[in-house]
Amino acid sequence: MSAYLAQLLSEAGVPVARSAFLKQQAPPYIVYVFSHSNNFLADSKVFLKRDNYQIELYTEKKDIALEEKLEGIFDAHGLVYDKTETYLESEKLIEVLYEIQLIGG
Repeated sequence: MSAYLAQLLSEAGVPVARSAFLKQQAPPYIVYVFSHSNNFLADSKVFLKRDNYQIELYTEKKDIALEEKLEGIFDAHGLVYDKTETYLESEKLIEVLYEIQLIGG
């Protein structure tokens, strides 16, 4: 699932890493992190895998075009998302956080 997500996110045209980059990265860039599972259980086993990820888009200034591009990728692949935004004063970056769920494993 992680390779699929990395490939999908790379369509945005900015550097992508799982959890963290090994070297410091100039914005914009994307980091994605496995958050938790929310599996559907039946008959004492996992009937349907549901993995939740946080996708963090970091930019120096508000980049609506890049956000729309990323959201278009989600839409094209049938991924539902929630979105929040915060300014990271210590890093002077905007973080746009998307929460998505991948079903099926």
